[in-house]
Amino acid sequence: MATVTEQVDGDFTERAEQFRRELFAHCYRMSGSVHEAEDLVQETYLRAWRAYHKFEERASMRTWLHRIATNVCLTALEGQARRPLPTGLGQPAADPGAPLSEPAEVPWLSPVPDALVASGHSPESAAEQHEGVRLAFVAALQHLPPRQRAALVLRDVLQWRAAEVAEAVGTTTAAVNSALQRARETVRSAELSRDDAGGQVGPEQQELLDRYVAAFWDKDVDTLVAMFTDRAVWEMPPFPEWYQGPSDIVKLIGTKCPGGAHDMAMLPARANGQPAFGLYMRQADSTFVPFHLQVLTLDGAMVSHVGAFFDTSLFELFGLPTSLPADSRGSLPADSGGSLPVDSPGALPVGSEDSLTADASPPTDPREARAPVR
Repeated sequence: MATVTEQVDGDFTERAEQFRRELFAHCYRMSGSVHEAEDLVQETYLRAWRAYHKFEERASMRTWLHRIATNVCLTALEGQARRPLPTGLGQPAADPGAPLSEPAEVPWLSPVPDALVASGHSPESAAEQHEGVRLAFVAALQHLPPRQRAALVLRDVLQWRAAEVAEAVGTTTAAVNSALQRARETVRSAELSRDDAGGQVGPEQQELLDRYVAAFWDKDVDTLVAMFTDRAVWEMPPFPEWYQGPSDIVKLIGTKCPGGAHDMAMLPARANGQPAFGLYMRQADSTFVPFHLQVLTLDGAMVSHVGAFFDTSLFELFGLPTSLPADSRGSLPADSGGSLPVDSPGALPVGSEDSLTADASPPTDPREARAPVR
């Protein structure tokens, strides 16, 4: 016979577990870090389990858990440096002809796989949830003090009433409304909004992504330059530089990227509700190893922003293989239907399953990577 404690534990788990992905998305928005968000969610569940006997149902389980998660995040963020992208460091766009700086010792914003934040409910609710983790929006949140950040997320993303937000962050409704005004102004001044580029990838955008992958494979800078908007931005943590405009971006790719034609294979993923690609670089033995993860923002059928994250540990997180065989070139799934699958982020070349290796040592610095010796 189950004890009372076992019954309570089982009841808590059954009721609370369904909100795990929502809570993870909330903690990711607050922290800007996938790994930190995982720890914050664990702490949230621990605190909630300990306090479950005091839960009086005056609020829904979902609201109660988000309130706990918010306070866990606020405690963790006290005195902690924000997580920016290079464009958030306050420096102007860099000259692609200048040498790259040393990687900056900055706690950078990291992308999140869609599979970790997908609600599993209706397509409409999943789309709304993905809008709230768009890379530009999460980057904008990092400009805000933690309590302003929490107020904006709870009010504008989770649609809480101002009074509920005030109770969650331990302040007054008037203070919340004032904080919201300042937070929204900050987001607007950075021209970053949840409404920027969202939704499913349409046929025209899918065709753009196909051409984008092919242009990298061929290292065709003439084709690439026509794919970027006039004010497109390219940034690549941990390097502090960022670049603006099609000509500067393709000059960077043409001169700083160590691979040549047929040296860069790309596999699709989904990050922050946006199309993404793991880029693999060919090695001297003709196999490919992870180089960086690109997260793309689309403006119609053009690319307006690329975040190229030189953190090869992201490949495992996104379900991408640790290496590709020599006969790979990488491509979008043939049956993608205009959108990349959420729970199948990587697509291996046919017949390559037995060719993966777990001990690859991928380059993380383009200044150290070398094009293959042919």
